[in-house]
Amino acid sequence: MRRTHTTKARVAVLGTALSALLCTLATTPASAAQSTPAGWESIALRVDSAQRLSQGKAITVAVLDTGVQADHPALKGHVTTGSDFLDDGASEDSGNWGLHGTAMASAVLKVAPEAGILSVRVLDESKNKKRTVSGGTSPIAKGIDYAVGHGADVISLSLGDAGNFVQDYNADEAYAIGRAVSRGVTVIASAGNSGDEDNSGSYPAGYPSVISVAATGQDGARAPFSTVRSHNAVAAPGVGITMAKKSGGFTTEDGTSPACALTAGVVALMLSHNPKLTPAQVRSALTTTAHHPEGGRDALVGYGLINAPAAVLAAASPAKDRTTPVKYTGKEHFGTPTGTSKVTHPAMEQGIWLSGLGAAGCGLLLVLVAILMGRRRRTGPRS
Repeated sequence: MRRTHTTKARVAVLGTALSALLCTLATTPASAAQSTPAGWESIALRVDSAQRLSQGKAITVAVLDTGVQADHPALKGHVTTGSDFLDDGASEDSGNWGLHGTAMASAVLKVAPEAGILSVRVLDESKNKKRTVSGGTSPIAKGIDYAVGHGADVISLSLGDAGNFVQDYNADEAYAIGRAVSRGVTVIASAGNSGDEDNSGSYPAGYPSVISVAATGQDGARAPFSTVRSHNAVAAPGVGITMAKKSGGFTTEDGTSPACALTAGVVALMLSHNPKLTPAQVRSALTTTAHHPEGGRDALVGYGLINAPAAVLAAASPAKDRTTPVKYTGKEHFGTPTGTSKVTHPAMEQGIWLSGLGAAGCGLLLVLVAILMGRRRRTGPRS
């Protein structure tokens, strides 16, 4: 009898649990039907621990990119499609729309699954060349102002250089970023991908007030392609990162672009945990809690690989923000153009490198003479 009663009780409990599970599945939003697979980057950033503290709820991350495919299963229900500042007639079905931006949005949501994405199109993916603005304001500057005006809490700019695609300094963009930060919006940008080539500087990562993100590999060291700059603030994983494909499914990518997007997700967790954080406090929490390299910081990875849960905890009780806007009173701009690009190294003067080459040749000749004399002494007749 007791065994029969116990069995019946177990069946009843099992039935109740099954019903609850079915109800839960029935009420699960479509946006959770498929999520971007986690990889080594989630372990490196300690995303699971950070998500126990925050999920990014009520935070909007503006992804300024090539457009975002809002109906991708990993993004559905999270994306608001904003303005397109290119006016090139491209649609969601065209090849120069949404490939890169869709991937970046999925990387943000991988870290902050309850955040919202504001998609702002400012780049044409089919043009692998230096950004030019023929009259009027830069599309990126317009996109930044648009994002601020439409409720963005974080702006993610995965717009670093790759090959011949170089982002040069643009005054409109610098001023737009200043306006965004003064309104309390944190701006994050990828450091660039020319570290294994000519290590050209890249904007928007180089603008003041931007949090520049370098990329690391699975070994925790700087990824070979990650641009080395003194303005790099922190680093995040950037090798073999799984992200959404515009056409559906997923793919893996390398670059400081995914590192930037993952960082934007961490910042969304921080702001959801403490919505009163200022951009300066966000930077401070990220840099003080990161895994510092030897010496505290360097141009390779800034203050080091982000520690997501530590950053979220630090966001709860941030240091006081002592930054204040200062009115410019000078008569001339301190950075008057000199004709030299701000992202490339100036050519070395011919006289200098010829002198250096001559000195090196003389030094090599002296070394050879010393070696010959040494051999002569060792092989001379014995007394």
